[in-house]
Amino acid sequence: MSKPLVEVSGRPLIAHALDRFRASGIRKISIIINEDSADCQRWLAAQAGDLELDLVVRTTPSSYVSFQIVADRLAGAPALVTTVDSIMPVDSFRRFVEASAGFPQGGVVLGLTDHVDDEKPLWASLDSAGGRVRKLGASDSGLVTAGVYVLPARRPAGPAAGFARLRDYLGWLVESGYPVYGIVIEDVFDIDRARDIAEAERAEWASKTRSDSR
Repeated sequence: MSKPLVEVSGRPLIAHALDRFRASGIRKISIIINEDSADCQRWLAAQAGDLELDLVVRTTPSSYVSFQIVADRLAGAPALVTTVDSIMPVDSFRRFVEASAGFPQGGVVLGLTDHVDDEKPLWASLDSAGGRVRKLGASDSGLVTAGVYVLPARRPAGPAAGFARLRDYLGWLVESGYPVYGIVIEDVFDIDRARDIAEAERAEWASKTRSDSR
């Protein structure tokens, strides 16, 4: 099956993601899936009728290209972007959205987590006083990116050549002095392996999510 349909606590990853958007009052959603995800297209057609979906079906060469396509579709207004394999409680996601509004307009806000269980984590050094991300990629800083991003209405443009990976773009933003802020999100799990599913299902967030959806 397509990765968005992998189940955690009996529900697909894409269902959890859409629940988080609904709970945050977001109804207009752009989604990019690859060309081999016909099963995901069918699921969205059957299950997401209450949302205004802009579906892009395209196989891209990198995470940065996928991110840029979605960001461009949402240009002209602040946007919240998330990867489908970062899973977290609805209330934690909602608090992140609310807290991101407290930073100066024009900045980029990254979701961060201290739950580190990834083969290639992107470490983030956070200035706890001002919430500014000072460095990305510094080994063992205690926090890693969580696959959640808030973008301003006017997007910071990178070099014309682009980037090989999304993490390269984010690192360029920080190194260029662009205002990038971070918010720590509780109980984030990156679903890449079977054991990640088991760990997420054992965690406290699973019961929180079930309670919020009642």
